[in-house]
Amino acid sequence: MSFIADLHVHSRFSVATSKDMDLPHLHQWAGIKGISLMATGDVTHPTWCREIHESLVPLDCGLFELKPECRLSAEEIGTRVDTGSVHFILSAEISTIYKKGGKVRKVHHLLLLPDLESVSRLNDALERIGNIRSDGRPILGLDSKDLLEIALGVSERILFIPAHAWTPHFSVLGAKSGFDSIEECFEDLTPHIHAVETGLSSDPPMNWRVSALDDYRLLSNSDAHSPSKLGRNANVMETEFSFDGVSRAVMLGEGLLGTLDMYPEEGKYHYDGHRACGRRMSPAETVAHGYRCPDCNALVTVGVMHRVEALADRPAGYEPKGAPSCTHIIPLIEVLSEVLKAGVNTKKVRNVYFDLIRRLGPELFILLEAPLELLEKEGSELIAEGIRRMRCGEVNVTPGYDGEFGKVRLFDPGERSRILKQTSLF
Repeated sequence: MSFIADLHVHSRFSVATSKDMDLPHLHQWAGIKGISLMATGDVTHPTWCREIHESLVPLDCGLFELKPECRLSAEEIGTRVDTGSVHFILSAEISTIYKKGGKVRKVHHLLLLPDLESVSRLNDALERIGNIRSDGRPILGLDSKDLLEIALGVSERILFIPAHAWTPHFSVLGAKSGFDSIEECFEDLTPHIHAVETGLSSDPPMNWRVSALDDYRLLSNSDAHSPSKLGRNANVMETEFSFDGVSRAVMLGEGLLGTLDMYPEEGKYHYDGHRACGRRMSPAETVAHGYRCPDCNALVTVGVMHRVEALADRPAGYEPKGAPSCTHIIPLIEVLSEVLKAGVNTKKVRNVYFDLIRRLGPELFILLEAPLELLEKEGSELIAEGIRRMRCGEVNVTPGYDGEFGKVRLFDPGERSRILKQTSLF
């Protein structure tokens, strides 16, 4: 069967997350988005793990269902959606900070686990090493290779994936504290790494430029800290709806049809720069200024695009034969915000958002599949035109840098008014 999977999120027990990052809200928002397989996130946190035990029902396929009595009503979330197909897969993100090769390394890892017994054994092992109770994403003074060895000792079925592989500060290939290759990080255990997560500031086409990544599946996930951010990046799979089916897709690429990705320029570490001075810089500008901010002479944060350029051995635009598809999307709430000229969190935009979901179906269906005539009829000419442009890649993007998200625009200044005037005249 074909389904959309978001395999990396966090619970409310992680730093800087919404209080609504609980199982009922994750379940309901997965339905709103059109996601069938949802990561639990944070299974290493004892309290969250207890809630998983209490609220989820394990199935024979290695996935989980939310108990009916734990599900939110339509009134509690603001709209009615079909959540019957939403299932959970056990997941965690673990941060390691250690010194290797004369340099401090800070690497995050995504783990997908096959059962609650594996979760229990993993947590017992990690609690002997460090504190797993203070944060849903624990920070351990442990070599990435050693963490992988522990995971394999718990269960060889655990899927171990370098998280947001290019992020400057906390990733396996990051400019600040990463390595120049997967092998440099995991050494002789590298054959147990089958996939890497692209992160929000890169997408598969950027990763295709690095031939050293050819043997790894490229996964895109939301890494969401609030329910409305689910599915901003996701994976499209056509395989058995089970842990083993997902495992074959991740390890072998069997059934991994492609990814849904936000425009990587929108990621907050896509370009180089210095946020304190408001200075955004392309890789060429960074090199020209000696990696320093032209305004204050501080070292700039080297972004993902620069790092990819440094490790790439192929030109931009290269596409491997038979590579899974990559489809760029813009969250519907952002499309509506631009159309309505109101903030994404305003009542005006949220009302239109939920009204469209109620009448047309899940967000990802609206963005990817809904006929434009239907969008015009049930929404407006501007909504239909905005989504058409998104589908065709007719967008203007101001790249993010140094922790500052980029901005995607569908309409040039004044163009929105001209379109409205033309359609009213017609």
